[in-house]
Parts: sequence; C-alpha cells; structure tokens
Amino acid sequence: MHQLADDIWQIPLVPRQGINAYVIGDVLIDAGLVVHGKKLLRELQGRPIAAHALTHVHNDHAGGSKRVAQTLGIPVWVGAGDAQALRRGRAEIAPGRRGASLMAIYGGSPKVEPARELREGDEVGPGFVVLETPGHSPGHVSFWRERDRVLVCGDVFFDMNIVTTAWGLRQPPHLFNYDSAQNRDSERRLAALEPELTLFGHGPPVRGSASLAAFVSALP
Repeated sequence: MHQLADDIWQIPLVPRQGINAYVIGDVLIDAGLVVHGKKLLRELQGRPIAAHALTHVHNDHAGGSKRVAQTLGIPVWVGAGDAQALRRGRAEIAPGRRGASLMAIYGGSPKVEPARELREGDEVGPGFVVLETPGHSPGHVSFWRERDRVLVCGDVFFDMNIVTTAWGLRQPPHLFNYDSAQNRDSERRLAALEPELTLFGHGPPVRGSASLAAFVSALP
C-alpha cells in the first residue's frame, strides 16, 4: 500500500500496477479479481475501513468485493446504473454484441446486494464527490476531490496496454466498453477538470493535467 496524497493510498494488485485498488480515508475503492480478495484483506489489516465503493461492475474491479465486504462486515456502494449488474453477478454488455451472454457471465463478479446506489454529487470519503462517467459500463462512476484536484477515474481511461503492460494513456478496449462514444464524452468531461493527480484502474498514477488534455484533444 502506497500513500499518494492526503488520506489516499494505492494498492497495486498485480505487477506493474496492472490492476489497482485504492483507499480514500476509510473507503476502499474497487477490489480486483476474485483471487485478490485475500491479498486485499492482508493489505487492509489493522486499517479501519467503513465502506467499499466500486467504480463499476467488471470482474477485475468487483471480483474481490464479496469476500472483502463479508469479512470486514462493510456495505458495498456502486453507481446506480451498475447496481443491477452487481445484484445479478453479470456485467452489462451492449445489446447485439456478439457473444454478449458469455461476456456478461465471465465479465461479472460474485453477487452482492449493494447497500447504496451512488449518483452524481453524492459524497464519499474525505471530501470526494461522485461523478457519473458512463460508457465503459452503464453506471460507471468516478470520484473527484476539488480541494487538491484528485481524481479516481476507474476505467474511463487506461494508463497501460493490458497486453504488453507498457504504460501510457489509451482507450479502454472497445470489446469491454458498453458504449465507446459515451466513454469518450466521459473522458472529455474528466480532462476538463484539470486534475493534479489521476488514479486509474489499470496503470500508474499521473500527476498534472497536461497528458490528459493532450489525450482528449486527439479523440475522434
């Protein structure tokens, strides 16, 4: 666990920060794959955690949620548009996509009943507010703290190539997006905030806003 800013810690769950979870104050953000539940519990040992919030419901973010929530006895919070996916244990896949039923099953996570459905403007953790940033999933949310311009953006952006593990900003793979055009709109919205520290589900943190601005300026 690495401290990145006031009340903010990163928990890399695989080498090269390929999958990340975060702690903001006493709230755990995301939980990796099912196999990462045990590792997360080790990392969190001795640290007070009051709630677990998800950026979205895909198996590499919500896979460990059930184990962590049950072991720690904490509620799970998720964007309202992804709440049903968490209840069903199936990812939401764009209608008409080839292999959608299999992708929904294997992209999902163990079923959890969310205690809270997050919406735009809700407060989470130490000074963060919820931003609705759909596209990668229907109910994807990000977490923004204005006072020091910290952004936890989940998978709106990737900061690595998931095949080569090379670091650098890129689009989430289209195959895994619910609506890629909508996700680009979310990218533009987040870059316009000019964050000073951006935290990703995949890849290392980025400090300063210039790289995000350059990235979105080249979007189609």
